[in-house]
Amino acid sequence: MPEIKDQAKNFGAIILAAGASSRLGEPKQLLMYRGKTLLQQILQVTIDSIAQPVVVVLGANADNIKKNMDFNNARIVVNIDWQEGMASSIRCGINTLVHMDPLTEGAVLMLCDQPYVHSSLLNDLIIAHQNTGKHIVASSYNGTFGVPALFHKSLFPELLQLKGDVGARSIIQQRAKEVEAVLFAKGNIDIDTAADYQELSKGNDKA
Repeated sequence: MPEIKDQAKNFGAIILAAGASSRLGEPKQLLMYRGKTLLQQILQVTIDSIAQPVVVVLGANADNIKKNMDFNNARIVVNIDWQEGMASSIRCGINTLVHMDPLTEGAVLMLCDQPYVHSSLLNDLIIAHQNTGKHIVASSYNGTFGVPALFHKSLFPELLQLKGDVGARSIIQQRAKEVEAVLFAKGNIDIDTAADYQELSKGNDKA
């Protein structure tokens, strides 16, 4: 395994979990997977990585989620503007992280519905940034770039300018030639619908 430099301690993680799961019909954050909720699973993976501190952005169903989960040492923030879309949660997460750690070098942005995310992937994103100096290191899957993705602090102003239901992928696409990629073989698997969850529950895809 490549050496992890001391600066790795200055990369935080932001888990975006504020959505209402309208296509699913129930909060995806609380769906059970391997004995834990999806959000608990993602949170544990993140806490086990070198990305610290960890910020969890809630919005819809925040009270219900908070009372049904143990957030360990993560910082919980409720995005009151969650109905605007993904951009508002990114802004909320970045502002919270910078307030917690003004010396942060960057952030790994994550979603709560990618069940095959693992801590080594998050570590690899940070190590790839350290080895290449690239300001964006994104997961590569299904012929495209996506999250989890690391953004250097120099890109925080662009992330804070996002509006509406526009996520970080838009910046990744605009700067595609500047992106370092880390393979995430099952990154295309996420949980948006009841059918997605049924397929995951069948256990047809083993991690």
